[in-house]
Amino acid sequence: MPKLNWFNPIHWLSLGFGTGLAPKAPGTFGTLVGIPVVYLISQLTWQWQLIALILATIIGIFLCQYTAKAMGEHDHPSIVWDEIVGYGFAMFALPFEATWLIAAFILFRLFDIWKPGPIGWSDRKLTGGTGIMMDDVLAGILTTAILHGVGLII
Repeated sequence: MPKLNWFNPIHWLSLGFGTGLAPKAPGTFGTLVGIPVVYLISQLTWQWQLIALILATIIGIFLCQYTAKAMGEHDHPSIVWDEIVGYGFAMFALPFEATWLIAAFILFRLFDIWKPGPIGWSDRKLTGGTGIMMDDVLAGILTTAILHGVGLII
């Protein structure tokens, strides 16, 4: 991995405050950083949660693109801002409770790894920061859609 500037806040954020440097499963460790982020945004109304997630996505496009360019590799596994934001979408407007947190975590990670349908398409076809971010955002949206559906049933 090329040298990164650890004093550069863009790199620090892109790498999930360093969690993306985990030797195994950096995306999973990056997703764990999403839990306190979800707690913070869960204090907001659903409208403000959505605004926060959209802003985090837009910012993430630039963060991830900048760091990927510095690393010389598109979507290096250590770039995990996308997992943090994706997990935020996965928990969108759901209660901050263990059952929902765990279900969202498992489903989100499965969709992020498996990449079904439009998630895989965006991963293969989109480039730059948009490509890095969108597969995780879509995995989060699919996760939250399923969990909200389950919530309606139970």
